[in-house]
Amino acid sequence: MTPRTLTRAALAGLTAAALFGTAACGSGFDDSAKDTKQSSGPANLQIMIGSSGDAETKAVQDAAAKWASSSGNTATVTPAQDLTQQLGQALAGGTPPDVFYVDASRFADYASVGALEPYGDKVSNKDDFYESLRNTFTYDGKLYCAPKDFSTLALEINTDLWAKAGLTDADVPTTWDQLTAASQKIKAKGMVALALGDTRDRIGAFMVQNGGWLMSKDGKQPTADTPENVQALEYVKGLLTNGYAKFPKQLDAGWSGEAFGKGKAVMTIEGNWIKGALKNDFPNVKYKVVPLPAGPKGQGTLSFTQCWGIAAKSKFKDQAIKFVEAMTAGDQQIAFANAFGVMPSRQSVRDQYTSAFPADKPFIDGAAYAQGPVNAPKMDSVLRDLEAGLQGLANGDPKSILANFDKNAKAALGG
Repeated sequence: MTPRTLTRAALAGLTAAALFGTAACGSGFDDSAKDTKQSSGPANLQIMIGSSGDAETKAVQDAAAKWASSSGNTATVTPAQDLTQQLGQALAGGTPPDVFYVDASRFADYASVGALEPYGDKVSNKDDFYESLRNTFTYDGKLYCAPKDFSTLALEINTDLWAKAGLTDADVPTTWDQLTAASQKIKAKGMVALALGDTRDRIGAFMVQNGGWLMSKDGKQPTADTPENVQALEYVKGLLTNGYAKFPKQLDAGWSGEAFGKGKAVMTIEGNWIKGALKNDFPNVKYKVVPLPAGPKGQGTLSFTQCWGIAAKSKFKDQAIKFVEAMTAGDQQIAFANAFGVMPSRQSVRDQYTSAFPADKPFIDGAAYAQGPVNAPKMDSVLRDLEAGLQGLANGDPKSILANFDKNAKAALGG
């Protein structure tokens, strides 16, 4: 299974069609939300989460029960079987939960049709959230929701295979040129240097390292076909054609972490979720985590995050905001980190987190130079087409792949 990319196919279709269909019929979320009578008494909050497992479910349920007990409200936490589908149906049907996880990749779809309450400016100390995370959940200039936690990409190195290739700590790559040099030495020893995911959620990091990205900061204009992005994809294409990097399927693996765990590559680019995967499936692999090599324009990585969404139709918005504040308080975020391995979205507890999890420092440091997902609505088919282009990058033309994205994105956005 591929963490953070599993649900992309499911994200298309039903949910977006239901949401946009509802808004297009003249009964959009904004109109009805204004008529929702707010309740100031004790709330019975309904909370829907997309849980990573029993540890996360229990941690959130325990935190919600603690908040409810101290505030005089009730809070029911329901782990969804398929959050995207269930939430989409609930929002389109007019019966949404009060509070719910919103993945960054779906945020613009929900915000653009008025399904979300833009409460971000009402959260205490909102500037304590990392700027890159605040930007991810900003739409039309409004901070809609509080970032729940986040992940970033870093470079994982199998230390035994690294030594087998004759490499030392002095060879750990900090630039593209050094990555190429290390890869050449590894290939000369008959090994694959890098297991690289064949999606924008991995390859896109190279664009950021060269000062590029797929969309403008406000999510209004596609910006893929630029010299910076072309150069980035040309570099990745070179890694592939020279045999330095291979996609997971070329290594008989479902995702890069599996290939890395099986020892089929010396390095991989993955997020902090790889820690749990390796512990569970490949406990004997010795590895270390370092920042991604910087590109010509500096350091760059990708971030993956969710926020605590509040339904525009909720009758308990004030209480819901208080609930979110409790869930995103620094001490509660540290408790969640200990319970199920997420990184806190508040900068004020960064040092506390890195003291507890020193090996994860490269991941959390990445927040300072991370790029969030494409922040625009109605982009599912556009992004699927981009993925197909990237999967054929070794034999493809980077400029054509990027120009095709721009053309498709402009059409989807009505430009």
